[in-house]
Amino acid sequence: MHSTITRRTVVRAASALALAGITAASLAACSGTATAGSASSIPKASAATATSAEAFGGMKGLVAAANAEGHLNVITLPPSWANYGKIIAGFEKKYPQIKITSQNPNGSSADEVAAIKSQGTGSNAPDVVDIGTAVLDANKDLFTPYKVQTWGDIPTDYKDADGLWYYDYTGLMSIGYDSSKVKAPTSLADLLGSDYKGKVAIKGDPTQANEAASAVYLAAVQSGGSADDIQPGVDFFGKLKKAGNLISVLPTQATVNSGQTPVVIQWSFNNVAWGAAGGSTGNPNWKTVILPGTAIGSYYNQSINKNAPDPAAARLWEEYIYSPEVQNLYLAAGAYPAQLAAMQKAGTVDSATLKSIGEPPANLVQLTADQATKAADVLKSGWSKAIG
Repeated sequence: MHSTITRRTVVRAASALALAGITAASLAACSGTATAGSASSIPKASAATATSAEAFGGMKGLVAAANAEGHLNVITLPPSWANYGKIIAGFEKKYPQIKITSQNPNGSSADEVAAIKSQGTGSNAPDVVDIGTAVLDANKDLFTPYKVQTWGDIPTDYKDADGLWYYDYTGLMSIGYDSSKVKAPTSLADLLGSDYKGKVAIKGDPTQANEAASAVYLAAVQSGGSADDIQPGVDFFGKLKKAGNLISVLPTQATVNSGQTPVVIQWSFNNVAWGAAGGSTGNPNWKTVILPGTAIGSYYNQSINKNAPDPAAARLWEEYIYSPEVQNLYLAAGAYPAQLAAMQKAGTVDSATLKSIGEPPANLVQLTADQATKAADVLKSGWSKAIG
C-alpha cells in the first residue's frame, strides 16, 4: 500500500500551542544586558564576525543592532515552500523595523551561490541561505559561523561543530499528480508506462538543484541503488526520457493548474502546498503519494553569507528560524524540523500537527555530505548523457 498525504497534513493546531514554544530560556535570552543605544552602535565589521548573540550583549542587543540595519535579504524562498510565506510574514511582524527583500523565490541552491559571488559586498547580496548539502559543501568559503541560542537542541550530526551550517528541515521525496488526468502511481516503475507519456517533471537540473537531485536519489533507492550508488537513479531517468515521459518544463503552481505538468516528483511539503491545502491558488485535484519502501529525505542547511550586507539581521533571522515558533511552522507544512526530537522532549512541538503527519519514517535515507558530493560527481558526468 502507498501512503497519501492529504489536506490534513498541513492543518495547524491552535495558536496556543505555538505560544507554548516560548521557553524560560528564550525569555531569559531576551533580557540581554546591552541597551538599544549601545547595540545599534556596534560596528558592522564586528557584527559580521559575531559567532553568537552574546557578542551583542544578548538577544536584546542583537535585536537593536538588526533594527539599526533595518533590512534583510533572503533568497530562493517561495511562499509555498515549507511555509516560508508565513515565516517571512511572522519575522516582519515580530521585528517591524526590519524589511525583508525576498530574491529569486523560484531559484535553486546553485542560484544562491551565484548571487553571493556576483553581488560580492554589495547591498543586494543575500544575507542568509537555505541551501542543499552538496552545493553548500562545495562553497563553504562563502559562509561564516554563528551559533543560535538553541544550538544544543540541534543534533550533533545535524550541524557543523563551529557553526558554519546547520540543518533546518526535511521533507520526503514524493510524487504529486493530477487525479483528474492520471491514475495514482503505486511504484516508480509505473511512471515508465504510456499513461504518463509527456507528463512527468522534476524541479530543474539535478546538477544544480538539490530538489531535482533528490528525485534522482529516490529513483536510485527504488531501483536497486543506494545512497552510495545513485547510478540506477540516473539510468531510470534515462529510461523515462527515452519513453517520452520526462518533460523539461519547470513545474510550478501555475503549470500544475494549467495541466502542463500533471506529474511532479518533488518534496512532499511542496506537493501538498500545490493541492487543496493551497486554498484558492491550489489545485483541488492535486494529490501526493509517498511510495512504499525506502524514503528519501534531505535536510536543507541554514548558513550566513560572510559578506552579508546586514550581518546583525542575518543572525537575528537564524535565531528566529530556530525558535519553536518557526520549527512548528515547518512542521505544519509537512516538513520535519531539525529540532523535532528536542521539541518533543521539551513539550514545545505542535503535537496535533505531528500526529496528523506522522513520525519521520524509520526507513528514511539522507545522503551524508560525502555521499552527496560523490552523487554530484555522478550527476555531473552522467546526467546530460542519460537524458540526451
